[in-house]
Amino acid sequence: MSDDTPLVLVVEDERDLAELYTTWLAKSYRVRTVNDGRAALDELDDEVSVVLLDRRMPDLSGDEVLDALHERGLDCRVAMVTAVEPDTDVIDMGFDDYLVKPVSKEKLTRTVANLLVRDEYGEGVRRLFSLASKKALLESETKTNALEESEKYQGLLDDIESLRAELDDKLAQLSEDGDLTRIYQDLGEDGSKD
Repeated sequence: MSDDTPLVLVVEDERDLAELYTTWLAKSYRVRTVNDGRAALDELDDEVSVVLLDRRMPDLSGDEVLDALHERGLDCRVAMVTAVEPDTDVIDMGFDDYLVKPVSKEKLTRTVANLLVRDEYGEGVRRLFSLASKKALLESETKTNALEESEKYQGLLDDIESLRAELDDKLAQLSEDGDLTRIYQDLGEDGSKD
């Protein structure tokens, strides 16, 4: 594989599971595998495109690793892959997707591919994907009446609506200014030069 192939960091304290994830991903991606949070911190660098992060680990939790990743300003996508059932606490966490174990090969590989596609978009669109993932996760894993009573969940819905409106406004502004047409023309010109 070339150095341009995306690098996935698997952080999983169950060694057999870590090896399984690595086997599933190794055909399409470069993969680094670590079995604890401290080792994850050593392996996190600008080369990492996607992190698959267990939440519950003995020495340093996945939540703490996630915080450290953001403190370092690393620009990679993160999927929590964990047996921890989600609650509204996930709304404030800075991950892009959340998978509840057990996870199938198809689900894991599709998630990595989707995260890499998301990475091609601007920050606003990536944030909208992240918020929408949290909304879908909570709606699939939490009782409806508990969500309706949750201020955090209602705040999440407000954030999604606000961000959608902001992105729609930006797209409309580009369209009104003719910038959207110029962007497509520029893309067409770039494509014809290759």
